Amino acid sequence: MKDNILLAGATGNLGGKIADMLISKKANVIAIVRKETNHTKIENLTKKGIKVLQIDMTNSDEIAKACRDVNCVISAFSGLRETIVDSQKLLLDAVVKAGVSRFIPSDYSSDFTNLVPGKNRNLDLRREFHTYLDTKPIKATTIFNGPFMDLLTTDMPLILFKKKKILCWGNPDIKMDFTSTYNVAEYTANVALDNSSPRYLKIAGDTMSANDIKNLMSELSGTKYKLFRPGGIGLLNSIIGVAKFFDRSKTELYPAWQGMQYMRDMMEGRAVITNHDNDRYLMKWTKIKEYLVSENVK
Repeated sequence: MKDNILLAGATGNLGGKIADMLISKKANVIAIVRKETNHTKIENLTKKGIKVLQIDMTNSDEIAKACRDVNCVISAFSGLRETIVDSQKLLLDAVVKAGVSRFIPSDYSSDFTNLVPGKNRNLDLRREFHTYLDTKPIKATTIFNGPFMDLLTTDMPLILFKKKKILCWGNPDIKMDFTSTYNVAEYTANVALDNSSPRYLKIAGDTMSANDIKNLMSELSGTKYKLFRPGGIGLLNSIIGVAKFFDRSKTELYPAWQGMQYMRDMMEGRAVITNHDNDRYLMKWTKIKEYLVSENVK
């Protein structure tokens, strides 16, 4: 008998990949989307064999009705307080009301359990939701995967390709975890189908220090990369404070200072995963070298 898995956030980047992985594992996938969701997005999900329910995502009764006979609910929301805290609380309350036994919150992040509260806005929101989640009568599983590997070539200024340098604040030998979105999606699908999954699972496709990445980029490019070390963690914290002070929008998901907060947490060593749960499921893990080669970086 197939498992019925409900997915909230299936039209997003990670959510779409999770949906694909669930389908590949022969699960019955139900996606709940807002009534105003673009028709093309709905059609794309339907073509894959996903049951799409357009509902009022602010109506707890409608969400609970969609959750009938569901084994596990996956949240793949992305956003700030309105989404990560408020919308997820509403979703969770409806899931509990419907009697669903298992829930996977939208974390998919660095392990924030050892971080100092108040130092990383986006992770603080997830921590706040966890405080609420842990009061509810439902079995939850959080997946910590470190930064997405995709950030190495996009929004995270760790590899300075044009300057042939690796940005490093503090100790260049601190290990950092990275996981591809495809690996995160596949692992999440496995967790959703695993009734024995624990409260926390920690994974990483690859783990490297700034020095390791410097050596790898030198190998891949044929050009010697060097470390760019503008200062220590203390200076980075000061720069973050100034950037936040002069940021007037407050609504961007990843403003420059938020990216700096993630980088600070990685390079400070507080978010390092010491015991990985990669072997819980049979998977092929993408390594940083393999990812960079696939992106044809030099």
